[in-house]
Amino acid sequence: MGGTDWADWQRSWDRQQEWYMPDREERFRVMLDMVGALVGPEPRVLDLACGTGSITDRLLRRFPDAVSTGVDLDPALLAIARGTFGGDGRVTFVTADLKDPEWTKELPYDTYDAVLTATALHWLHSEPLAALYGQVAGLVRDGGVFMNADHMIDPATPRINAAERAQRHARMDEEKAAGVLDWAEWWALAAQDPVLAEPTARRFEIYGEHADGDMPPVGWHADTLRAAGFGEARPVWCSPSDTLLLAVK
Repeated sequence: MGGTDWADWQRSWDRQQEWYMPDREERFRVMLDMVGALVGPEPRVLDLACGTGSITDRLLRRFPDAVSTGVDLDPALLAIARGTFGGDGRVTFVTADLKDPEWTKELPYDTYDAVLTATALHWLHSEPLAALYGQVAGLVRDGGVFMNADHMIDPATPRINAAERAQRHARMDEEKAAGVLDWAEWWALAAQDPVLAEPTARRFEIYGEHADGDMPPVGWHADTLRAAGFGEARPVWCSPSDTLLLAVK
């Protein structure tokens, strides 16, 4: 694997994700602002459903004395993450299924200052997501934080939702015509890479093309987190399509 350009795969993943979410970096900035404000500049962080380690990358650039545990089940994205952060003693990656009730036993720490996740938990249906929130509440120390940046759709605003979706897809169509890779095309490239081909095949055996989860509204997330044991929960950033929800233990 020594010849693989992991930094190039990271940049390629970021470009693909930004096609869907042009405000992605702003979400990360606000997320890390809140980490610094609430738990300080040397946090122990759980990067939940970490993918290629996008949050961990930005965390360590912002807070060099932080430590991070990345958890995911995707063998291809974890291969990129491990290749990117190989040799960095601040980072540990764990292969685990968040729907497995025993997944927390694989973690190197019992508690974390912050549990962070982005564009991942909409792969889960509401019932397993509520169960996961209960487990997360057990991992966050008193005074610690949980943040979820994801699609949270309000069914009470159908006209706003339709207009936002139409505008977003018009922009995406223009960028696609200019050559931006979409999700399927990115994965097709990964499947052709000598190092990533085998973990990519395993990834599709696990997930299929895409998981069929839920996208409940912000209020559901806030209420569920408070019921799980968090003292406060509310949005701290939003775009027309996405929300960053912060909960404090």
